Amino acid sequence: MIDFNFIGRFKTKGEYKKTYQNVKASYLTRIRWAVSIFYFGMGLCFATWASRIPSIKTALHLSDGELGTILLSLPLGQLTMMFFSGKLVTRFGSHRILPFSILMYAFSLTNLGLAQNAWQLGLGLYILGIFGNLSNIAVNTQGIYTEVLFKKTIMSSFHGVWSLAGFTGALVGLGMLSLKLGTYTHFLIVATFVLVLDVFNFKFLIKAKETIRTEKKKGFRKRDKSLILLGIIGFCSMASEGIMFDWSGVYFKDIVKVPGPLVVLGYASFMIMMASGRFFGDGLINKLGRKRVMQISGIVISLGLFTAVLFPFIIPATIAFMVVGLGVSTIIPTLYSIAGKHPTIPTGEALTAVSSVSFLGFLLGPPVIGHIAELFGLRFSFAFIGIFGFLIALMVSRIRAIDSDS
Repeated sequence: MIDFNFIGRFKTKGEYKKTYQNVKASYLTRIRWAVSIFYFGMGLCFATWASRIPSIKTALHLSDGELGTILLSLPLGQLTMMFFSGKLVTRFGSHRILPFSILMYAFSLTNLGLAQNAWQLGLGLYILGIFGNLSNIAVNTQGIYTEVLFKKTIMSSFHGVWSLAGFTGALVGLGMLSLKLGTYTHFLIVATFVLVLDVFNFKFLIKAKETIRTEKKKGFRKRDKSLILLGIIGFCSMASEGIMFDWSGVYFKDIVKVPGPLVVLGYASFMIMMASGRFFGDGLINKLGRKRVMQISGIVISLGLFTAVLFPFIIPATIAFMVVGLGVSTIIPTLYSIAGKHPTIPTGEALTAVSSVSFLGFLLGPPVIGHIAELFGLRFSFAFIGIFGFLIALMVSRIRAIDSDS
């Protein structure tokens, strides 16, 4: 149970009552904007790093193998911090942790621009992963709090803002490259912008006290199992996302056999629909319910991947990847929304439990796909991941918490 004993730090002529029912709608909207801006800052930092990977690879004279090994430092840092993020957010409050962690996230980004060799880049990515995970748990905790205030599903829109920031970061990266600005200068400009966003919005973050209702061991264990199931659903969804991020270009090049620049078509179509789905997904969930939308989403993921496998031609494959993007768009935000309202576990710790299992899908999915493709071909590996969508639809029906909107 979340007790909003103090909401934001906004000074007005009068004092708002402590219960959120009496907070003015305009102020609630300002809180939502502030939380959205922190999601945007996170997405912008990550996309900024991604936009400069080719430049850094060239500058440090890294081979494909060396770069692949160094890139593992980022998820390794995230995995390391997963053991501590939930506890830190619960102890100190997400309203304190988030402004600090996102500033350190931005500062860590600038350090990558100073790397002169492979080990420095690896260390920088490890630190970036640490503060990235801490920011992720803190910002999603704020997202849960805001959703409770609005008393309707809005979590997908927050993740949509993150996706929008990804597009923005990619476009800014192209602009910086065209202006021939150095990597460090590029990163410093973005970090300064994130700092400004932080300064003007941190006072609107929600300060909430979580009161944990104790229950009998048997009931507690039962609810713990529901978090594990939520994590497994997240694993399947993020494995599907992972192959889209890492293998969509290869699939379009080697299987669809599109010419030159069109290899990015699959990835772009997937990202556009994933972002779009997150913006209109909340309305769909509020209308149809979380269970039905998640079941449909799982089936849609499978249909999209199987279509790409059966019809490896540019038009059907592009449409298929768009369908996959639509399918995965609302699953992770919905899982976080459900986990964050766990009645016996603090929001930050519940989010950490679910995101930890989910993230393994994003981490392990792409390399597993590579090994399967090596043995049986890339089309077979995409079909294998296609089964995960049906598994999502089946597992959703087993989790009672999905039925509740509280």
